[in-house]
Amino acid sequence: MVEPKLATVLNVNDDDANRYLVNRILEMAGFRVLEAATGMGALLMAEQHRPDVIVLDVKLPDISGYEVCERLRANPGTAAMAVLHTSATFVTSDKKVRGLDGGADAYLTQPFEAAELIATVKSLLRLRHAEQAARLRADELVEMDRRKDEFLAMLAHELRNPLAAIMTAIGILERKPTDDAKEARMRGIIQRQTHHLARLVDDLLDVSRITRDRVELRTERLDLLAVLQQVLQVTRPMAESRGLGVEVSLPPGPLWVDADGTRLEQVFTNLMDNAAKYTDGGYISLRVEREGVDGSARAVVRVKDTGIGIPADVLPYIFDLFAQADTSLERSRGGLGIGLTLVRKLVQMHGGEVNAHSEGPGRGSEFVVTLPLMHAVAGSAGRGRSTDTRRGRRILLVEDNSDARQAMRDLLELWGHQVAVAPDGLQGVALALTQSPELALVDIGLPGMDGYRVAEELRSRVGQSIRLVAITGYGGPEGQDRALRAGFDRHLVKPVKPDELDRLLSTL
Repeated sequence: MVEPKLATVLNVNDDDANRYLVNRILEMAGFRVLEAATGMGALLMAEQHRPDVIVLDVKLPDISGYEVCERLRANPGTAAMAVLHTSATFVTSDKKVRGLDGGADAYLTQPFEAAELIATVKSLLRLRHAEQAARLRADELVEMDRRKDEFLAMLAHELRNPLAAIMTAIGILERKPTDDAKEARMRGIIQRQTHHLARLVDDLLDVSRITRDRVELRTERLDLLAVLQQVLQVTRPMAESRGLGVEVSLPPGPLWVDADGTRLEQVFTNLMDNAAKYTDGGYISLRVEREGVDGSARAVVRVKDTGIGIPADVLPYIFDLFAQADTSLERSRGGLGIGLTLVRKLVQMHGGEVNAHSEGPGRGSEFVVTLPLMHAVAGSAGRGRSTDTRRGRRILLVEDNSDARQAMRDLLELWGHQVAVAPDGLQGVALALTQSPELALVDIGLPGMDGYRVAEELRSRVGQSIRLVAITGYGGPEGQDRALRAGFDRHLVKPVKPDELDRLLSTL
């Protein structure tokens, strides 16, 4: 049987009689006792033996107990030790306050009863053990949080690969007209649900980043109305499939904002999806207005629906993590309860604000997003995408997932491109050297040689004559930064929408 470890107490006092008396009291109570007669000696003993508690007299011959305590707290190796100040002369309240402010955990005035000393030391030991347990638990939580993030990143990667193949395949089918109404409906269902799954994966990862303040914006000057038109292209079919009317009111001319277009699309797609999801009949509307002038100019975007509404007791918490307007047992509305948390955080990061309004259950809801506008610049209307250079190109596709590789190849060939494929990085580099493609689409998670190394190898051996696009199941700004450092021109996260890929190939 292993004997329990005795708690160690360092007794610091320059008076031999007092030091001996305290030593005997502590030893009779079952403690292992060390002793020191000076402040410097106490610091050395504390560093070498790491006692659990230090009984520290204030008046010492070299440096005071106050300074000893301050030095102990300043040293990471001794900062967690419990310190009990004792004094037979400095007994005024201001001296006690000074000791406690300097880092002492308790203060006893001599002479004290043996029982009082033992009780105080035991109390400090309980406090120290509780602090150690709390630190250990905090370290465990940090490690669990790290493992959770790793798991979510791997889960997203594993989900995005099959989603990429499905989304590419449905993109091919959509370009082939059909007279079969049922087949058209099935295509629409597959497309909508694939987009929905992709958005859930993104939300899962983003909420983890947002709670740790690791989301970064890549801002540029862009037209908010163009962003909203993109959102409508995705969300209008979903709303109309539920039998809902979609009313849109946009002002003339551009509304220039300094923003991350991808993140703004995420904000308004979430709001439009929510409006459609929580509305069983009627309509949803998207209305945009311009308010103020010059430095105070702002865009006000209103997303309104005639849906289930928000109860008054839920409304103040609707943007909190995991909050749900539909809390019924059947959970027929679906969702994870994280979308609005992302909306609020992303809007705030853009210098804006978002508010929710509802007159109660069954009376619909309205979400209002306000974003600051930039000053209009002469000639801004002419600034847009570069000239469309769509033409047949020689493209190298490096992808280890066979379904995703075949679907992407078919889609690219449907657009008139010449496509060479490779299932791993080594073969991809070899093909690039022999066939001289104009552009390479490279998966990051490749066997043998990952996509980053492929890019570095091609840049060193081919130079800048080839355009490189990373297509990966691993999202996040850190992945994009690493891809750009490796030599990629662009970074896309799976599943890539066919229209998005088409626009990229037209401009890259």
